[in-house]
Amino acid sequence: MARRRRPRRSGALGELPPLKILAQIAIIQAILYASLTALMFFTERVAGRDFSFNLVFGWSAIRGDTTDGWLTAFVWWLAAGLVGAASIVYLVGRSKLVLDFAATLHAVHLCVVTLTHSFPANLAWWATMAVSTGTALALGTWGCRHRELQPISFGGAAGNGGGGGGGSGSTTTNGGSNGGGVGASAAEGDEEQGFSRGRGRGRGRDGAGEYEMVPFGKTGENSRQD
Repeated sequence: MARRRRPRRSGALGELPPLKILAQIAIIQAILYASLTALMFFTERVAGRDFSFNLVFGWSAIRGDTTDGWLTAFVWWLAAGLVGAASIVYLVGRSKLVLDFAATLHAVHLCVVTLTHSFPANLAWWATMAVSTGTALALGTWGCRHRELQPISFGGAAGNGGGGGGGSGSTTTNGGSNGGGVGASAAEGDEEQGFSRGRGRGRGRDGAGEYEMVPFGKTGENSRQD
């Protein structure tokens, strides 16, 4: 006797395999660093200073006692909070996973900063990370829910329109087939919407089937005569 295969378990692992999750994390992280590098380069060139990758992969530039430190924190918030949220909405699109991806985005950056420089010891850096994480979480959740609530279009409307066009065309060419053409188009429309027309119970639109009216008056008189 052949061994029966166990059905595949539904859930997060079935919908999002580990390789796909890792690929999404890598893409979102790359988008973050690309946007952060572009914004930092533009800001430094406008200010007349030389660009350094310490602004991207370091923590000492984010300070609360200088204007340049506040500007660096604002640029980081734009990149991680706004661009990061948009990337999560576009690539992930699930509101239940926004917190995981937003936290992972900043956790990976913390590891990168620690490996390239040292463990962050600046309170302004931690405050900036907290604000950008909250912004990415709020905007990402809102965007994913808005995307999830969008109406899903099926092919029923197009099929009904095509069936109706075919029925009207048959009525213009042959007057005798008018009822047949309309009936066929209506039946096709019911099948597209998930209904089927027939005489069995539960086959109609209301699920109660079709019935035939019987004159009760004549039936009663016949029973009395008998």
